[in-house]
Amino acid sequence: MDIQSIKNRFGIIGNSPALNHALNTAVQVANTDLSVLIVGESGVGKEVFSMIIHALSPRKHNPFIAVNCGAIPEGTIDSELFGHEKGSFTGAVDSRKGYFETVNGGTIFLDEIGEMPLGTQARLLRVLETGEFIRVGSSKVQKTDVRVIAATNRDLLEYTQEGDFRQDLYYRLSTVPIRVPALRDRKEDIPLLFRKFAADFAERYKTLSVQLDKVAEQMVVNYYWPGNVRELKNIAEQISVLSTDKLVTAEVLPRFLPQRNTSKSLAVINTGSQTGLSSSSSSDFNTERDILYKLFFDLKKDMNDLKQMIFDVAHHQGYTPADPSANNNNNTLLPVYSDSEPASNTGYNANTPILLEVNDHHEEIEETLLLADREKEFITKALKKHKSRRRDAAAELGISERTLYRKIKEYDIQE
Repeated sequence: MDIQSIKNRFGIIGNSPALNHALNTAVQVANTDLSVLIVGESGVGKEVFSMIIHALSPRKHNPFIAVNCGAIPEGTIDSELFGHEKGSFTGAVDSRKGYFETVNGGTIFLDEIGEMPLGTQARLLRVLETGEFIRVGSSKVQKTDVRVIAATNRDLLEYTQEGDFRQDLYYRLSTVPIRVPALRDRKEDIPLLFRKFAADFAERYKTLSVQLDKVAEQMVVNYYWPGNVRELKNIAEQISVLSTDKLVTAEVLPRFLPQRNTSKSLAVINTGSQTGLSSSSSSDFNTERDILYKLFFDLKKDMNDLKQMIFDVAHHQGYTPADPSANNNNNTLLPVYSDSEPASNTGYNANTPILLEVNDHHEEIEETLLLADREKEFITKALKKHKSRRRDAAAELGISERTLYRKIKEYDIQE
């Protein structure tokens, strides 16, 4: 099957050399049983490549399943993948087959493999090397014949150096790597994709298809597209629904292009200045919002680290302070003796205590609650903005999907 036929079958738009190379690699490896690692940013369409490989393989009539490793809680991912026995953990009222058992003979696509816990990575490595696995709570070794295709938007080799990903698993998965290019790396395809999405939405909403004038089209081409094809599709839908004029101009387009990162949006800003547009008004709010997101998520940790540092300094200078986590009803003044000779005009000598004021437990609770409220507020707004799409919300907040899932549970956020 030639590349154009594959593009037509799977709805792939574009003719850039990088995209064609990735498709050629997928076609060549499809007829084998080799493990494949698909690398690319979020929103580039990595899952489509896994479907192409499965559809062109001898396993095409057998099951195919896609699993997002980042969306499964760490405590249950082993059960999801390998199954469990009755009574193996709280809530295991029956035995259950895992994906590697139910997809026997087929293909399993492990998306966001970099989020997989180290313990699960060891189990996966055994499946890849021997085809064997053990259910949670069982001692019986079972066999499976499953082809594994993995995908990641992270640098797994860097993860291996940091100890967050097994090096042996990395080399076992990346037998054949496929790098899916980011949208900004195939700019010639952006106008084609926009026209295709605009036509699709016009058909869906029974309206005329929106079009871009030449300057607006160039702005779309030069935009950084951090969300890649997924983001372009969302923008095309917004314009199709909200634009009153079906010919979108350079004056109207900036309202639909969120500039999430100043450094990454320079292309849009530069294009705006060339056409006489001011982009500062549309970017200031989003840039400040991103800074606030990061600030509130880090402030809580920074405050705790600062308190601990103060207590460590006091201890080093000869005074053993009270436990900073202790319940104190009043502010405590801790004497700390200076080892250095004070200036003559201070009136102190080496034995004069320096009074170090420590916040009481009541203030610490108020501070913690305030930060928690802000954290919950930002998570709720991000989920609402992205219509409960956790991956997009996590990307905007600058945290992993697993961390977002944990925060949703912690704050009991209703999506």
